[in-house]
Amino acid sequence: MYLAGLILFGCLTLLYVLLGDVIEAAADWLNPALLLSFFTFLSAAGYLLESLTSLNSFVIMGASVVSAGILAAMLHVFVLVPVSTAEESLAYQESDLRGRKGRVLTGIPVDGFGEILIHGISGHISKTAVSIDNQTIPEGTEVLVIEAEKGIAKVMPYEQAAKLY
Repeated sequence: MYLAGLILFGCLTLLYVLLGDVIEAAADWLNPALLLSFFTFLSAAGYLLESLTSLNSFVIMGASVVSAGILAAMLHVFVLVPVSTAEESLAYQESDLRGRKGRVLTGIPVDGFGEILIHGISGHISKTAVSIDNQTIPEGTEVLVIEAEKGIAKVMPYEQAAKLY
């Protein structure tokens, strides 16, 4: 019985890992990871105690419930809560790009668009760019983002910006 439960809840846990977003959206009040881990721990402890000891089945069930409760509580406190609070968005606002240094990936022609790459701690951001003073900026040039709006960064060569500001 415990082995069947272990296999069943192990398979359900695997399905939860694959389809977790769908299941979490269905019921916000229910934490499927905690529930599945409790029943997996219960089945595993019951199977081990049943096969390794000669204790009464009621004692084994009680010990399994207690150990599963303790392990599920530890999983919740030490793993699930820290992971859920550690989520940090990598999203940025265009106003955050103002004043950032980047490099031209695709040359920016007069009255045209190019592409720049802005390096950051959390990764790199590739943006469409135009020259703020309507001049050609060749590929590989270091640039400074002056403004960013509607998905387009307005830039000028970094050396020129250093002289002006």
